[in-house]
Amino acid sequence: MELLYDRKNAWEKHDKSHVSQANKFCDEYIKFLNGAKTEREFTKRVVEVARERGFVSYEDVLKNDTPLVKGVKVYRVIKNKAVILCAIGEESLTEGINIIGSHIDAPRLDLKQNPLYEDTELGMLDTHYYGGIKKYQWTTIPLSLHGVVVKKDGTSVDICIGENDKDPVFTITDLLPHLAQDQMQKKMSEGVTGEDLNVLCGSIPCIGKDAPKKDKVKTNIMKLINKKYGFKEEDFISAEIEVVPSFKARSVGFDESLVGSYGQDDRSCAYAALSAILDVLNPKKTCVCLLTDKEEIGSVGNTGAYATFFETFVEFLLKYVESSEKSLDVRRCLENSRMLSADVNPGVDPNYTGVQENKNASYLGKGVVIQKYTGSRGKVGGSDANAEYLGYIRKIFDDNNIIWQSAELGKVDQGGGGTIAYMLAKYGIEVLDCGVAILSMHSPFEITSKIDMYEMYRASKVFFEN
Repeated sequence: MELLYDRKNAWEKHDKSHVSQANKFCDEYIKFLNGAKTEREFTKRVVEVARERGFVSYEDVLKNDTPLVKGVKVYRVIKNKAVILCAIGEESLTEGINIIGSHIDAPRLDLKQNPLYEDTELGMLDTHYYGGIKKYQWTTIPLSLHGVVVKKDGTSVDICIGENDKDPVFTITDLLPHLAQDQMQKKMSEGVTGEDLNVLCGSIPCIGKDAPKKDKVKTNIMKLINKKYGFKEEDFISAEIEVVPSFKARSVGFDESLVGSYGQDDRSCAYAALSAILDVLNPKKTCVCLLTDKEEIGSVGNTGAYATFFETFVEFLLKYVESSEKSLDVRRCLENSRMLSADVNPGVDPNYTGVQENKNASYLGKGVVIQKYTGSRGKVGGSDANAEYLGYIRKIFDDNNIIWQSAELGKVDQGGGGTIAYMLAKYGIEVLDCGVAILSMHSPFEITSKIDMYEMYRASKVFFEN
C-alpha cells in the first residue's frame, strides 16, 4: 500500500508497445494540426472525419424528422466555428450524459476590417491581436493568412496563403539592435505594441499609364488579390482573416518525444477528445464531445461556451432519442451529467522556475493533469470541482491504468486563468478541469509530450465509457 503521493513518469510506467502506440497517435495528431490552424479549419476537418466514421448530421435529422436510436452518432456544426459530436448510449438521457469540452480557437492576429495600406512604398496589413499573447513573439517569424472573405453578393472565398512550400509568406518586422536603445529600455509588454503588429505584404509598385499617383504598391497588391481571389478592397470589411505562424507542427528533441506546434492550446485536448468519441462504440451513457470557439477572449459570442447551442443540442437529443420535450427532462439530464473541461495546464519549465509551486504543478511526461480548480487570486473564475467527483475520476483512471497528476495553475498570487468549466457547471453538471501539461503556452510554438497526449486520449475514452 502506497501511503505517499508521487507522480509517475508515463514513459517509465508503460511498455514499448504502449510507447509505440503513443508515437503513432501523435504522428496523426501532427498531421491534423498542420491542416487545422484556425477554428474554421478544425471544424471542417472534424466534420470530414466524423462523416467518414458514420456520424449523421443534426440538420439531416431535423429535416427528415427521424428518431435517433442507441448506437447512432450525430454531429452539429455551429456557424462553421464550433462543433458538437455525440454517441447515443444505452441509458436514459435523464440519468445524465458524459461530456468532454475543449476549445478550438487559439491566440493569433486578426486582420482589421480595413487592413491594407502603404507606407514608405511598402505594402502593410493592419492587425488586431486575439487572446493573450506576448506581442514581441510575433515579430520576425514567417506568417500565413487563413480565413474567409464574404462578398456583398453572399459568395465566399476561402483564403490560405503561406502553408504550401511554393506559397509566399508574410512577416512583422522588428528594430535592429543597433538602433534599438530606446526600445530596449521599455518593459517587455511595451517594446512592441498592438498597433506595431503590422504585417509586411509587398513592395512592387503599380507600373504603366494607368498607375495611380499615390499608393502604387497598395494598388498593385489589390490587383494581384483581385486577379487571384476575385474580391476588392471593400470586401475586407466582411472578412475573417487570421494571421498565424506558417511553420509546421514537428517532433521535438533528439528522442522525438515532444510535439512542437502553434495552437496546441487547446487543440491538443480537442484532438484527444475527438479521437476518443470516434472510437467509442455502444457506450452505456450518451457521450458528447463539445468543441467551442472564443475561449481565448472569454467564450463570448454565438460560438463560445456562453452561448446556448449546447442546451439546444440536449433538447434535440431528448426529443429525437426519447420523444421528450419537457424542460424538466433537460434539467434532469444536465444536473445528472459529468464533464471533463479538457484544457492545457502550464508545465514546469526549467528555464523559468519560481512561478510554480512545485508540489502542485504539472510536469511534461507525467500523464494527464487534473485540476480541482483554475481561476486566479482566490480561485476567481474557476468552478472548483467537489471532492466526490475528484474521487470518482481518480478511481476510473486508476482502474484503467491511466497515468495522471494533480496540479494548479501557478503560484497563488502569481497570476492564473480559466477554462469553460464554470460555464457548464452553471447547469449543475459535475465538472473537472483535465488536460495535458504544456510549455510556452500562447506562444507561436507550444510544446507538449507525446506520451501525455496519448494518455489524454486514453483518459478521454475511459471517461466516455464509464
